[in-house]
Amino acid sequence: MKTKQDLQFDAIVVGGGIAGLQAALDLGDQGYRVAVVEQDATIGGKMIRLSKVFPTLDCASCITTPKMSAAAHHENITLFTYCTLDSLERRAPDRIVAGITRKPRYVDPEKCIGCRKCEYGCPVYVEDPEQGNFNMRKAIYIPFSNAIPQVALMDVENCSLCGKCARVCPTGAVDYFMQPEPFTITAGTAILATGFELSPMDQKPQYGLGRLDNVVSSMQMERLLAPHGPYNRVLRPSDGKEPDSIAYVQCAGSRDRSLNIPYCSRVCCMYAIKQAMLLSGALPLADITIYYMDIRAFGKGYEQFYQNAKAMGIEFVKAKVARIDQADGQMVRLRYEDQEGDGGVMEREHDLVVLSLGIVPQWNPAGICSVECGGDGFIRSARPKTAPTVTSLEGVFTAGVAAGPKDIVDTIAEAGAAAMEAAGYLRQISGARNAGQAAGAAS
Repeated sequence: MKTKQDLQFDAIVVGGGIAGLQAALDLGDQGYRVAVVEQDATIGGKMIRLSKVFPTLDCASCITTPKMSAAAHHENITLFTYCTLDSLERRAPDRIVAGITRKPRYVDPEKCIGCRKCEYGCPVYVEDPEQGNFNMRKAIYIPFSNAIPQVALMDVENCSLCGKCARVCPTGAVDYFMQPEPFTITAGTAILATGFELSPMDQKPQYGLGRLDNVVSSMQMERLLAPHGPYNRVLRPSDGKEPDSIAYVQCAGSRDRSLNIPYCSRVCCMYAIKQAMLLSGALPLADITIYYMDIRAFGKGYEQFYQNAKAMGIEFVKAKVARIDQADGQMVRLRYEDQEGDGGVMEREHDLVVLSLGIVPQWNPAGICSVECGGDGFIRSARPKTAPTVTSLEGVFTAGVAAGPKDIVDTIAEAGAAAMEAAGYLRQISGARNAGQAAGAAS
């Protein structure tokens, strides 16, 4: 592959999730040339990994995949996947320079045709994070069926170097000697849409440090509920049994100063209710309980969504779960303080427990970009009331959960706002440049 040294674009979008894609499409549709830089091997972000979205219960892939495809085929948008952002700095009033490194896939994207013969021929199996580590994938693989681009990558830490993938590849795309490729992108403006991660499961000793059987994260439950999930139905991971009793523990990674996450993550209540409703349909005889501190149904239609869940028979217990332990028969025991019923400390056992983990920033700009962050680690808005996408660095804007926890609706709206701010800034610097040229010519 030929190394690109310096590329020229009108705008850089850092992050290829739903916010980054929406911002890129809005800018591209206005005629601006946009570079989308994504650290993952595929665009789509967290949303493409979800089963359905609340409160409409629409298919997440049906919403995200068309945007992924539109960005991939847009004449004004260029995708740079599997890349790391090394630096982002302003070099002049009208110029932002990003230093980027393309990580080696060990598969040449210009030759790979996405036939997956390398994957089928590979003899090495490893756990698949895309499926919550519930099933296995190969050491050379395409992340999932609707990944964009459809280009394989090699897991070199688990590759046995048997050479079978190279022998079966019909185009000779496998390259064991591929090296990282540094290059720069120069643009007039940048949008930071770097997204989020869920808070770690292993950070709270009272909840088993992530070592208890049949205690899963909310994202793992998304994969269990997905039609193309690891089991094609909801099963208990430890023994493959259909769970008869399922519990959700709310605020398992939010509103907790001991974890240094004092803020509310905003979406946890609603995604737990969404998953509970989907579970009620998938397992009609199962008992589903949500242990909550407060239900924060803040968006349009969210309160009715919550009331519908209660009408379906989902149990809501106002309580703070203090401890989670392993019980007999691979059951999970919850010890909690009942805040509404008879009060006092109570214990109940469930087949499966889901931790509603909080949202934390995925990207730390320290040492990379001089944009300011708040005490919570999210990018600080310079004008949160009037222009929430404006950052402390001129010409650099932010969108989506990079600026703080929010749902998909607000993320898409904010991405559009960031694109408009960026377009306005590009017009401003273009006008200033033209005025300077006119003044120079007149003198």
